Amino acid sequence: MRRPGEDVPMIEFFQQLSNGLAVGGIYALVALGYTMVYGVLKLINFAHGELFTLGAYLGMTLLLSFGLSGILGPLPAVLIIFAMITGLVGLSGFVLERAAYRPLRQSNRLAAVVSALGASIFLQNAIMLFYGPNYQVYPEETRVTITLSVLGLDIPLMRILLFLASVLLMLAMYLFIHKTKTGTAIRAVATDQGAARLMGIDVNRIISLVFMIGPGLGGAAGMLLGLYYGQIRYDMGTLYGLKAFTAAIIGGIGNIPGAMLGGILLGVAEAMGAAYVAPAWKDAFAFLVLIVILIFRPTGLLGERVADKI
Repeated sequence: MRRPGEDVPMIEFFQQLSNGLAVGGIYALVALGYTMVYGVLKLINFAHGELFTLGAYLGMTLLLSFGLSGILGPLPAVLIIFAMITGLVGLSGFVLERAAYRPLRQSNRLAAVVSALGASIFLQNAIMLFYGPNYQVYPEETRVTITLSVLGLDIPLMRILLFLASVLLMLAMYLFIHKTKTGTAIRAVATDQGAARLMGIDVNRIISLVFMIGPGLGGAAGMLLGLYYGQIRYDMGTLYGLKAFTAAIIGGIGNIPGAMLGGILLGVAEAMGAAYVAPAWKDAFAFLVLIVILIFRPTGLLGERVADKI
């Protein structure tokens, strides 16, 4: 119901903005996985969207199986499962790199692309066979339904928590890459693998680490999506992976701050387009933004030489 003196258009705008920021945070986390792998190997990991889906399903399974929310409360239970999902999906990324990518590292790019597509199809069908083709629902007790009043605007607490979680994970990744010894090694491998080997860096170990970190973030994003929407499906990684890849290109593929910016921009553009044009055109806005950015800024908003990015 409208309150006296309430500016409905402005309230609607900020509601959609908050929704766009929350979803954009998910896109940004998934885009980080794409951009890290590309920055190091110049390879698009097409199976990344399915690892995102795997994180969502593992989150639902562990929340239902462990029943921690009844013992510890919803928030501590979600945090514990969240850490477990990041590790499990990161381990899956490690296995994927060893099985599908490392044997083809010296082959041409086409072989690696075909292997990535094959891994994507395999993972998607494995999830479908194990969990079924229908939508699955997250436990109701783990979903936050509280609404906060912020400057007169009613915003679901889940949106705020999701956006904050995304921002914190992205900042932690940025600081790890730019402020730690291992992060320096990752940037060195991204710049020149041969020179990195001469400096004593174990290139294979660094590449495996990148394949653990990127999918780990993607799996965390999958669980956040499940908590936010409450429903997940075995093939959702295809669309979300494509949008996250779009976000990575918008920001500048291989650029960590660019992946953050691209994801947030894409989420906000989608939310605004769905609210003010038509919900049916929501997905089209994602690719419209990509086309516009590529026309005026082909290297992405923060695009520069890959050697300077990761």
